[in-house]
Amino acid sequence: MRESFLRYINKSIEGFRFGIRASFKEKKIFESERRRKKKKMAAAEGQVIGVHSVEAWKEHIEKGKESKKLIVVDFTASWCGPCRFIAPILAEIAKTLPHVTFLKVDVDELKTVAEEWGVEAMPTFLFLKEGKVVDKVVGAQKEQLQLTISKHATADA
Repeated sequence: MRESFLRYINKSIEGFRFGIRASFKEKKIFESERRRKKKKMAAAEGQVIGVHSVEAWKEHIEKGKESKKLIVVDFTASWCGPCRFIAPILAEIAKTLPHVTFLKVDVDELKTVAEEWGVEAMPTFLFLKEGKVVDKVVGAQKEQLQLTISKHATADA
């Protein structure tokens, strides 16, 4: 047991040394490559994009205004059971509609955004065109969500 613990410690020290020896440039290249892949995946057709900062939120809204694309925003919370139920359904819908932008906002993480847009219950889905709310679905109502997305996505195309 003691020998295996010592081997574990030695491997940990070796890994730590490698981390110190790895040049700043190598780390920077690794990080930028990881970010590029992550961004590419999010930009790939039909993904629900997590918004984690007010700046990112404003950026997505501006892109939506410029492109005049439909934006479907899922206001959610990690502790919300209905939110967890509807999330995979929304992800499946997003895969079939690459011309629609799907965003996910955690109300605990971005309280100011949720308050600004009048979110009082979870999940709340806002449908935005050119920065304005055109429709709203409150609750994990699969059929209502699908109908509303179809209604506004086809009007977009």
